Amino acid sequence: MMQLVTIFLGFIIFGFSENSKGPAIPRIQFDFMLNESQLGTLLSLNALGYLIACSFTAYLTRIWGIQSVTVISFAAMALSGVFIFFSASYPLFSASYFLMYIGNGMLEIGLAILGARIFVKNTGTMMNLSHGFYGLSSTVAPLIATGLMEVTINGYTLDWRGMYLVMLMLSVLPIISAFFSKFPGDEMKQEERVPLTTFLKDPVLWLMVCILSFGVVSELAVGGWLVNFLEKAYGWDAVSSSGMLSAFFLCFALARLLLGPLTDKMGFVLSLILFSGTSAACTFAAIAGGERLAFLFAAAGIGIAMIYPTVMAFIAKRYPNGSDTAITFTVTLMGLGSVIGNYVIGGVIEVVKGIFGADSPLGLLRGLQAGYGVIGLCAALSTVSGIILYVYLFKRKETI
Repeated sequence: MMQLVTIFLGFIIFGFSENSKGPAIPRIQFDFMLNESQLGTLLSLNALGYLIACSFTAYLTRIWGIQSVTVISFAAMALSGVFIFFSASYPLFSASYFLMYIGNGMLEIGLAILGARIFVKNTGTMMNLSHGFYGLSSTVAPLIATGLMEVTINGYTLDWRGMYLVMLMLSVLPIISAFFSKFPGDEMKQEERVPLTTFLKDPVLWLMVCILSFGVVSELAVGGWLVNFLEKAYGWDAVSSSGMLSAFFLCFALARLLLGPLTDKMGFVLSLILFSGTSAACTFAAIAGGERLAFLFAAAGIGIAMIYPTVMAFIAKRYPNGSDTAITFTVTLMGLGSVIGNYVIGGVIEVVKGIFGADSPLGLLRGLQAGYGVIGLCAALSTVSGIILYVYLFKRKETI
């Protein structure tokens, strides 16, 4: 029971830390006078912290055990909230944000490893259910963040710094449950584990890397760019924009909570093709349809939500004795994709703005549309990678 509490609380905290940034980013951008390209670079550098954490977490898990690594990841996130609160300069803020992503990366790997060890039956259903708690917290995170930034205590307005302090200090709660949990799998001997060299030769895992990387770039970029897009392209206020982001994560959460059994019945790879394709179609339609079809930005969450937990379920089933290594390998390369993805989105916005007039409303609109189009393109590429993987596995009769 305490294992489940730790996993579910962990995903709730992860959702808060990852998706409170939507309403905060326009204000951070204003306070530090950043343009869209610099903003994309900031997000990419922080994704680099996530990538670095992913690369060493599995190693620490083998040395210290999953319990210690989980506690350390939550502690890093809580500490980053304190540093963000006191960040008066851009370098200190960047370093504090970087630390938060270190904690996020460690937590991502830790929860994935723990889920692979615990959910040995109905793997797709349970993976999606646990990740559904990430979707639930992500649904309310933008609204809570927007509300907290307006809170005034003794004449002091919390703003985005105080909001991050409050949100990230919630990491103390799963630390308590982790201390009372007994985590399985740490007793596995090193010789029983599948070596990394075996995975490097497996084309299936490389295709999974493609599916996950494109899918997660599409997923995470929404949290960073949707509010910015709606405020600047359509002139929406902060509450309406944050509400749309919350609607995205509501669709996201409900999909994981309700559609998990479908992945077990359909098969993991077919599910990935269907859901990533749906997300791509919704995103492109929302951009092409303008403000009247903006609700499709939220509907895209239904498809993109299923990619990460379904990939984790596939890995847990295909590599039962090497899931730690396989997850670390896959998620680390996914983190690299996130670094590149945010940089590309910011760069595309600036380039297209320059083509249509850097200082004109039309240039800003076309730039934002092109940048957000990269998000839809990533979902489409995830679909293509899934089709290639399905054909490969079908020919060898290895579909799961």
